[in-house]
Amino acid sequence: MVDIATRELRQPVDIAEYLFRRLHEVGVRSVHGVPGDYNLAALDYLPKCGLHWVGNCNELNAGYAADGYARVNGIAALVTTFGVGELSAINAIAGAYSEYVPIVHIVGQPHTSSQKDGTLLHHTLGNGDYNVFANMNKGISANLAHLNNTYDAATLIDNAIRECWIHSRPVYLALPTDMITKKIEGERLETPIDLSLPPNDPEKEDYVVDVVLKYLHAATSPVILVDACALRHHVIDEVHDLIEAAGLPTFVAPMGKGAVNETHKCYGGVYAGTGSNPGVREQVESSDLILNIGAIKSDFNTAGFSFRTSQLNTIDFHSTFVRVRYSEYPDINMKGVLRKVTQQMGSLKANPVQHISNALPEHEKDSSNQTITHAWLWPMVGQWLKENDIVITETGTANFGIWDTRFPAGVTAISQVLWGSIGYSVGACQGAALAAKEQGNRRTILWVGDGSLQLTVQEISTMIRNNLNPIIFVICNEGYTIERFIHGWDEAYNDIQTWDVKGLPVAFGGKDKYKGYKVTTRDELTKLFATEEFSSAPCLQLVEVHMPRDDAPAALKITAEAASARNK
Repeated sequence: MVDIATRELRQPVDIAEYLFRRLHEVGVRSVHGVPGDYNLAALDYLPKCGLHWVGNCNELNAGYAADGYARVNGIAALVTTFGVGELSAINAIAGAYSEYVPIVHIVGQPHTSSQKDGTLLHHTLGNGDYNVFANMNKGISANLAHLNNTYDAATLIDNAIRECWIHSRPVYLALPTDMITKKIEGERLETPIDLSLPPNDPEKEDYVVDVVLKYLHAATSPVILVDACALRHHVIDEVHDLIEAAGLPTFVAPMGKGAVNETHKCYGGVYAGTGSNPGVREQVESSDLILNIGAIKSDFNTAGFSFRTSQLNTIDFHSTFVRVRYSEYPDINMKGVLRKVTQQMGSLKANPVQHISNALPEHEKDSSNQTITHAWLWPMVGQWLKENDIVITETGTANFGIWDTRFPAGVTAISQVLWGSIGYSVGACQGAALAAKEQGNRRTILWVGDGSLQLTVQEISTMIRNNLNPIIFVICNEGYTIERFIHGWDEAYNDIQTWDVKGLPVAFGGKDKYKGYKVTTRDELTKLFATEEFSSAPCLQLVEVHMPRDDAPAALKITAEAASARNK
């Protein structure tokens, strides 16, 4: 029997189908998560909406994977179940919120009548409170919606997806079991969700542009510094146009690695305060004007707050304001401002920038030492990388080491510098590799420590299950090196159980679907890099890279020392 409300609908569609078709519309092709009895019926709708179910090993890993997928694809979707599932994912969602990563988190909830009656169901706290977990997510979500009624479900879905995209942060959608099959108006699916930014007030925008141009033309040694929020808030095209038109020396902060074309003549390297190459540090800190685009000035992103730049010489561009020296202009998005500055700036005073290459340091060039050190490793990695690679680095030696590479054009860099959740990179690698496969199989390369790997190693199983072919380098250096440099050099809590890393995929049923390698010398790694079959990434490949326990990139040592001092 069809109820009256359904008969009045012109194009009836189930709520779950409406939601998943909207996700497909904005570019999602794969959905991460873990099945649970409160979301199972919703998962039945994925195939008919053109979506692939990934099926992760646990919700935390699924959240990390959705994060990695979103950084490559632009947006991601995650499905968990009420209570136990969503709380397992909450750390990953908090990381995505912290680092401006758009994830639509769909939580399967109990029947609305059970919630209303406070029924004592499994996965609850046993106190009848069905809002407690949603409230936990409120502070780490750009939008939170309960799809409890048919009359506003479509509006709530559309608004949540728009907020996710505009703010580049997670949103939370609660979908009760009885609402999955409820009918709503499907006609509105014919009109795409408007994902465009709200326009700036024209008069205010023009005023800010005039102020920026005034200081830009007066400067004698201006530079551009690009950071993560330029990526997250969709202004990369504007940034590239600005660099091309201005011809100014251009640098990136660590979290902004990969945001600009590092083969461009204007690219000058990574600026991270005292963690920078000396030439980079001198040019940025001596500049009389820094165009700072999308900055996130966290401790690890500034090598322990070691930036030596003055706000008097800085113009900050953000998604919600522009700050010119000490004058702040709120409610103004950088996108339109950057575009007009580029169009109107004319010629500028541009100093030359030092050439950045992947040449080995002088003390490593003719060394007969076969020990793989960070000073030797990262320039070699830079020489091996290809255009359009995706490079994921765990927070630790790998994340700091990658600063010393110069990327080919089109490389996407993924790391969790601000949130820094150990093991993040393995899950993120699975999501990134899946997005890469959907985009035409770009190479996906992960660098992770042996300690970090042990937290999320199960996602290698998910990679095998989804026929993904990342190249995973595991730095085997006997435990948590970054922690050792902060505190407890020889303490047991920084040690780990040694694993047969290259043999792990066998335990996950991937005996014939991967290749494993163990390298202990420079010659062995150089030979591996030169092997065409290995570099072509024909299947999942796992490489043990054995390095000394007490070796680390210089930037990590500086940052760890600062962290240790603050902790005291």
